[in-house]
This record gives sequence, structure tokens and C-alpha cells, in this order.
Amino acid sequence: MRVVAGHLRGRRLVAPPGHATRPTSDRVREALFSILGRLDGARVLDLFAGSGALGIEALSRGASSATFVDRDPRALEVVRTNLEALGLEDAAVHRRDALVYLRAASATHDLVFVDPPYSCAPRLGGPLSAAIPAALSTDALIVTESDKRTPLELELPLVRERVYGETRIAVHRDR
Repeated sequence: MRVVAGHLRGRRLVAPPGHATRPTSDRVREALFSILGRLDGARVLDLFAGSGALGIEALSRGASSATFVDRDPRALEVVRTNLEALGLEDAAVHRRDALVYLRAASATHDLVFVDPPYSCAPRLGGPLSAAIPAALSTDALIVTESDKRTPLELELPLVRERVYGETRIAVHRDR
């Protein structure tokens, strides 16, 4: 797995061991960031961060900051390893459940990535839809990644949806 574009293009990323974390493929990340366009100065929140690939890709493409949230300590260790290897040590990393983090969030974000384990995505739609808006800046985008057969469906306006193999990417706006 590599950073696809930006000033860190081609740099390798590591993924958490085992099958519990499923990193977003390079192909899907490239397509997603083509949809998103310029990220200059964006404040990014990477929920269910896993390897941190989405937030790191955003930083490589001009985002000003990224916050990584995951409850799995092994995943967060990989995020920290990736950030350190890339010289991005000033990014914020939080070991916390995504919903708990959102309910307590004091900062706002311009772009939020939501990539939960596929098995729990269908039951998270309602709770995430209620919690995410408090963490958003004006005109923020929310990007979800889920299995196309059991999608994560937010109750927020859908801007665009694409399917890449078994992966469904949806881009939402705040109400």
C-alpha cells in the first residue's frame, strides 16, 4: 500500500496485521480523491482510521491537519508508525470509539472519512448521522466506505455514490 499522490506520493504505508482491518485499496483511494478534488487547507477527520491511509492521503494532497480516531490499539500503533515514517508526527491520534469521539468533539472538520468494519456498517448509519454534524464546518463533506451489499447509509444528503468492485463510496454533505 502506497500514498497515491501529493508530496508523499509513492511512500509506503503499513497496515495492521490480521484480517480485522481492511485498508482502502490504492485504486479506490485514487478514484475517491479524484472525486474530492483540491484539499488545500482542509481539516480532516479519519474515523475508524485503521492504517490511517485516507487521512494520510489527504495530508499528502494539501490538507492542513488530520485527526485519526480508532478504538483498536494495534491499528493506532500502525497509524503512529505511518505518521512517524512520513514525518507527520503533529497529527492528532485518539484511541476512542468513533461515536464517543464525535459526541465530545470540540473542533470542526471540513472532510470526514467514515470507514467502519463492513460487518457493523449497517447498524451505524443512524447513530453516525446524528453525531457527525456537530463535528462539521460549513460546507463539509462526509465520505463513507462500505461493502456494496451491506452499505453504510447516512441520513445526510447524498452528493455522489460510486461502486468499485465490492466497495461502495458515498459522499455526503451536512443537512
